[in-house]
Amino acid sequence: MPLKICILEADDLHPQLQPDFHSFGAMFVRLLDNQAIAANFSIYNVVRGEYPCEREHFDAFLVTGSKADAFGSDAWIVELRNYLLLRYHAGDVLLGICFGHQILALALGGHAERAKQGWGVGVHSYRMLIPGLAGRECPESLRMLISHRDQVTRLPDGAQLLASSDFCPNAAFMLEERVLCFQGHPEFTADFSRSLLQLRQGIYTPEFYAEGLKSLQQEHDGHKVGGWMLEFVARARERRR
Repeated sequence: MPLKICILEADDLHPQLQPDFHSFGAMFVRLLDNQAIAANFSIYNVVRGEYPCEREHFDAFLVTGSKADAFGSDAWIVELRNYLLLRYHAGDVLLGICFGHQILALALGGHAERAKQGWGVGVHSYRMLIPGLAGRECPESLRMLISHRDQVTRLPDGAQLLASSDFCPNAAFMLEERVLCFQGHPEFTADFSRSLLQLRQGIYTPEFYAEGLKSLQQEHDGHKVGGWMLEFVARARERRR
C-alpha cells in the first residue's frame, strides 16, 4: 500500500516562478513520486489556514520551506508550531525541510534564529555524521541545494545530529526515529535555484551572486535525500504494525 504523505505548504511561490515550478508542494511531489517507494500526497497551504481534518490518517506530515521566519509571531506560524507539537504528541511521523527543519526544531524545544553567517545559496556540502540512515548507506559528504539565512542553533533534547558544516553546524537531525529534518532543499533543482537567485539578485553582492550561480554546476544529492525520507516513513509505519 502506498504511503500517505500530508504536505504542509508553508509559502506560495513568487508569481514569476509559478509558471515553470507551480508550487512548493508540487516540487515535493515531483521529487518523492520518482522514488522506489510508492506514495500518495495531499497538499494543504497552512499560510491560508488549510489543515487536514482530524479523521484523516497520514503516514507522515512534511513541512516545506518558506521565506517566513520559523521564529516569527504571525498567527499562521504560531498555529503551525502548535499543530506540529500536537502531531508529535499524537505519535505522528514529521519531516521538515529548511523552514520546516527550523520550525520543527522550535516546536520540539530547540532554537532557531537569524544566523550571523548570513545567506547561504547554491550547492552546499555537509559532513555526514552517521554511516547509514533509514537502512541506507550514507556517503561521507552530502551536497544539497540551499537558500536560507536562518538556522537551527540548538537541537531539541534527545535529537541526533546527522549532518553538519562550518557554515551550518545543525544541518540535519533525527528524533526518536519519527522526526527527520534537513536544512537543505532536496526538492529544488538547479533550474529552480538559478531562477530564485536571479529573482533575488538585488539582495546579494555581485561576488556572492556569481559564486552561487557557479556552484549550481555541481551535482547534488536531492534525489538521494528524497529516498531517505520515504524509507524513513516506511520503516516507521512498519514499526507501528
